[in-house]
Amino acid sequence: MNTRVADAPIADVHVAVIGAGVVGSAIARDLAGTTLTLALLEARGDVGDGTSKANTGILHTGFDAKPGTLESRLVARGYDLLGDYASATGIPVERTGALLVAWTQEELGTLPSLRDKAIRNGYDRCELVDAAAVYARVPALADGALGGLTVPDESITCTWTATLALATDAVRRGAVLLRGHPVTDARPDPAGGWLLETPQGLVRARWVVNAAGLGADRVDRLFGHDRFTVTPRRGELFVFDKLARPRVPVIVLPVPSKVGKGVLVSPTIYGNVMLGPTAEDLDDKTMTGTSEEGFAFLLEKGERLMPSLLDEEVTATYAGLRAAIDADDFLIDLDAARRYLLVGGIRSTGLTASIAIAEHVHELLAEGSDLVLTERDDLPEPPRMPNLGEAGLRPYQDAPRIAEDPDYGRMVCFCERVSAGELRDAFASTIPPVDLDGLRRRTRVMNGRCQGFYCGARAQALLEAQGEAR
Repeated sequence: MNTRVADAPIADVHVAVIGAGVVGSAIARDLAGTTLTLALLEARGDVGDGTSKANTGILHTGFDAKPGTLESRLVARGYDLLGDYASATGIPVERTGALLVAWTQEELGTLPSLRDKAIRNGYDRCELVDAAAVYARVPALADGALGGLTVPDESITCTWTATLALATDAVRRGAVLLRGHPVTDARPDPAGGWLLETPQGLVRARWVVNAAGLGADRVDRLFGHDRFTVTPRRGELFVFDKLARPRVPVIVLPVPSKVGKGVLVSPTIYGNVMLGPTAEDLDDKTMTGTSEEGFAFLLEKGERLMPSLLDEEVTATYAGLRAAIDADDFLIDLDAARRYLLVGGIRSTGLTASIAIAEHVHELLAEGSDLVLTERDDLPEPPRMPNLGEAGLRPYQDAPRIAEDPDYGRMVCFCERVSAGELRDAFASTIPPVDLDGLRRRTRVMNGRCQGFYCGARAQALLEAQGEAR
């Protein structure tokens, strides 16, 4: 079985999936479980290097989705599928639960309808609680909370590991991963299907699945459509030091309004606390930098929600772009005449829904395409991913493992307790990192208080050594 990550475009496949974010990787993994040949094309240098890497990392129950939508169905289904997959692969998940907090009478009056919406979405575990119960759960909240709504099964996870696990699984199942292969044009293949142009050459595919995220509208137009526009919606966040974690035992959600879902305070799977995101519509799909205005907005919100949190050190700030479209649902559509399937308008719930979206795509292709999706009976075991979660056992805590291999006890990054053994494993993995950001996403190196001031030079030297060895 081919488990090679391709360095050059392949010539001919049944299906090409464009976009190796969490959704594209999930689709590639699913289809690679059949006898079809598959290519996964990513414009950037690594999987999960676009919108997916800046996801807030919340595993959603779908309690607040719009009932009856495709999104509500796939998020609810995806919650179970991704949860099971996390258990099988070692993707870290913490079942923290969430609490919506009402600060005004209007918000308090909205909570019963939110509970009813959750029930219509098939989730019946939300409970209305009074102010005393809110403060008993989160004592550090600012004064003035009037009540809340519990969501016991909302959880936190690692979007980095989830995307990498799905892509790794796809490659081990035989898919060919083509990193650094943006699709610049598509033209019909005289033999049937498509010829996809990339700077590295042509990829021939009988069918194409567009899961290009922020670029999905541009790719869609390559296939003769002009039906939607992706507006990059920037979300900026503060990440606070691990010492802040006891203040935020659960995900603290605002009561959503017509303007949006608002700013949350949440623990992270890495032991930190995050505050955000903002929601700013932009014209430029490359503007992932933070802004003075965004920081001011978050500081104001933080003061209102949990003023003591602002006394803690900010470890990092970052911004991500969400692929917003002018619709309140996922846009997933099969065009049989063109042998083309669009997966667009996938918002932040795409992490949770990813495997369910892949399942849905599989069903659409099985019913509406000329492809024969025969399930294979020789699939490899799912990959076992390194644990990046603070609540699980990390290598530096594993005495038997260190005794067997002392490299797991040799620290490279002291802030995040990342060992030389973990970096070695990342370089030797099915999809090795090609830059420091990719190494960070695989190990947490340079992700702590000093942001690489201590360990960055050594990490860079190890990365360069690996590049020379390849």
